[in-house]
Amino acid sequence: MNACIVIPVFNHGATLAGVLAQLQPFGLPVILVDDGSDADTARTLRQLANGHPEHITLYTRTENGGKGAAVMDGLRQARQLGFSHALQIDADGQHRSADLPRFLDAARTNPNALITGTPQYDASVPKGRLYGRYLTHVWVWINTLSLDIRDSMCGFRVYPLVPTLAIIDRVALGKRMEFDCEILVRLHWQGTPIINLPTAVQYPENGLSHFRLLKDNLLISNMHARLFFGMLVRLPWILWRRIPGRRLT
Repeated sequence: MNACIVIPVFNHGATLAGVLAQLQPFGLPVILVDDGSDADTARTLRQLANGHPEHITLYTRTENGGKGAAVMDGLRQARQLGFSHALQIDADGQHRSADLPRFLDAARTNPNALITGTPQYDASVPKGRLYGRYLTHVWVWINTLSLDIRDSMCGFRVYPLVPTLAIIDRVALGKRMEFDCEILVRLHWQGTPIINLPTAVQYPENGLSHFRLLKDNLLISNMHARLFFGMLVRLPWILWRRIPGRRLT
């Protein structure tokens, strides 16, 4: 397994240096995807990349396209650089970087699987965000007809690049916050194993969130509706796969 780290960045200049410092001991190459950040953040990203050219690759998007668009560009860049897997982590400092070896070990043992985090929250989590996630979880369980995906919104995961990019290049996926859910469901439909690992998540005080309550919830609702009808079309195949010893080619 040849892995790198992909970090989508949009105006996270204040937290990114700390995230990179926590990741540095693991020695993995990092791809920063600047999703049209402001001038101050763009300058910070250039300084970080120029200061560690052997360790950090900076990919710049001229306009903000959303988290999904940034992650997809980062995964494409990772594959072009020869990596087989990419660990996605957010730039806002929510995720526990100390769990990175555990995620990579799971990917080495299961190279065809997607490894995704199941958040273990502390008291810092906004209650509205916490309860709102459960509605998305229920729709994901409906759209996969399974409980295989415990949490579809955690931004700490390891992607196997070949099957993931096959979907990205074939399907018009959501480009904003809905991407995290949609790619998991479609990978599950495709037969990619999903491995859930618990990981601590905290919301930093005065942390920067780009979740747009109305617009992103509408995008997520539309995504779930599209996936539901997609599940209905695939229903015979999904049920066939549940029969022991049966597989469709």
